[in-house]
Amino acid sequence: MRILITNDDGINAPGLKVLEEIAHEVAGPEGEVWIVAPAFEQSGVGHCISYTHPTMIAQLGERRFAAEGSPADCVIAGLYDVLQGDPPDLLLSGVNRGNNAAENTLYSGTIGAAIEGALQGIRSIALSQFYGPDNKGLDDPFEASVAHGAAVVRALLQDSLWDDANYKLFYNVNFPPVPAAKVKGMAATTQGFRLNTRFRAEAQTSPTGRKFLWVRGGPQHEPTAPGTDAAANLDGYVSITPMRADLTDYNMVAALKDALT
Repeated sequence: MRILITNDDGINAPGLKVLEEIAHEVAGPEGEVWIVAPAFEQSGVGHCISYTHPTMIAQLGERRFAAEGSPADCVIAGLYDVLQGDPPDLLLSGVNRGNNAAENTLYSGTIGAAIEGALQGIRSIALSQFYGPDNKGLDDPFEASVAHGAAVVRALLQDSLWDDANYKLFYNVNFPPVPAAKVKGMAATTQGFRLNTRFRAEAQTSPTGRKFLWVRGGPQHEPTAPGTDAAANLDGYVSITPMRADLTDYNMVAALKDALT
């Protein structure tokens, strides 16, 4: 198996090393793992692409490249430059430092890479590690991802879990904020919503008197509805959420037609 991996935390991020281990285990001794990751951290960039300026790319080692662009840029660079149009069997994005559950999904560059992979017709999976008091103090906060990542990816490689729709499926995986031994299993989930969590701006004045705004996130351990991603994570399960880039609310189409007539 030939696997392309990327992330949004950058080429030197510890989560990318974890993903390398997962990818090599899944690919097997005869497989190939190619890395094209952002040269610098790109958290929160979503599915943006560098449409109005070029992206510099540099080879750092065998099958290892850094691109000065977004995660989606890295996917495009990997497919059309590094692999020169010979697509991989699988795209893996992550392992992100922090969860990409609930509303975080909409901002995530980790998810943005998986979206781009799916739009390019590649089976794509985004993987993120939830942080919390039970794992952030561990020697390796990614312990749950290391122990269970390959099994999750293998479980998702079944043909029955993919389709040929125009907006192809991709999967959003979040590992729970617990030590590896306390992971209860895998759960199929929907995207949740934290009712009391919003991104916000906080003002700060520099020593020179200039005003700057810092974007801050809200509480990450707010409960979400049963059966959703963050709820499963906080209960010790690996959440697996099937997604598509199609943003249409199909439940509203008929009502909209009626309203417009």
